[in-house]
Amino acid sequence: MNVIRLGEVDFVPIATATPIPGWTGGEVKRTRQPILPEGASKHFNSSVVNFERGATTGWHVHKSDQILVVTAGNGIVANESGQQEIHVGDVVHILEGENHWHGAKADSYMSHITITAAE
Repeated sequence: MNVIRLGEVDFVPIATATPIPGWTGGEVKRTRQPILPEGASKHFNSSVVNFERGATTGWHVHKSDQILVVTAGNGIVANESGQQEIHVGDVVHILEGENHWHGAKADSYMSHITITAAE
């Protein structure tokens, strides 16, 4: 067993994402806090991802289902069918292969914990 204190997990910059259509802000800036460093689990990957105001991931898919748990701020999650606002305490389940994006609303930062299967 291992107890991880998020306040003690280092922040790692993430490369700039491809902005979603309609993005009017500047460079898309995010950081990651690896909760489970690579190789720490045979089954899961998990990080906190921190988005600056209006920053998003850009469209992408995963090879496994993804779970997002919003821990700070207000955001948006979208797939090809539409988009929804997300807030602290919301849990989002994204299916394997589902084209989607997520990130902060234009007037808010947003952080979420992400959980996927180890690939």
